[in-house]
Amino acid sequence: MIAIFSDTHSNDGHELTGEALEAARSANTVIHAGDFTSTAALEAFHRECDRLLAVHGNADSATVRERLPTARVVEADGARFAVTHRREGGATGLAMFGRSRDADVVVSGHTHRPTVVETDDVVLLNPGSHAQPRGNRPGFAVLERDGDELVGELCQPDGAVLETISVRMTR
Repeated sequence: MIAIFSDTHSNDGHELTGEALEAARSANTVIHAGDFTSTAALEAFHRECDRLLAVHGNADSATVRERLPTARVVEADGARFAVTHRREGGATGLAMFGRSRDADVVVSGHTHRPTVVETDDVVLLNPGSHAQPRGNRPGFAVLERDGDELVGELCQPDGAVLETISVRMTR
């Protein structure tokens, strides 16, 4: 399983609760799209996850920025993820970012709004913020391979499903 998070915005820890915490602990890969804010939050995620692959966001401390890239490509369960905190140009900019990295899924954050957008050749996934939704629903995502697809859900930390996700892999 792949668990996807963003926008923790914590000075103390990972802020994970309920099903979000369980997903982080049981996932083979955890992707985080930035804005841990503090080294304490980043380290807390590392303690909960076997494999954490993250980028930094605009609100991250200098120490977090030194440890994490602005963007990265993650290979997991046969899929290719292009990960960034934010990208100029909205959905078009994110889709171009994904295409330029031959990605199946673009993971981004910044808006704190959990969303899934399917384009012709890449799925744009923003898990929202599990900790500080800022007027949106709190969220995180889980994906699992099912044949030549990734299937999963955009969920609230209590496990309530916000939206289902299906990604047809091109490899």
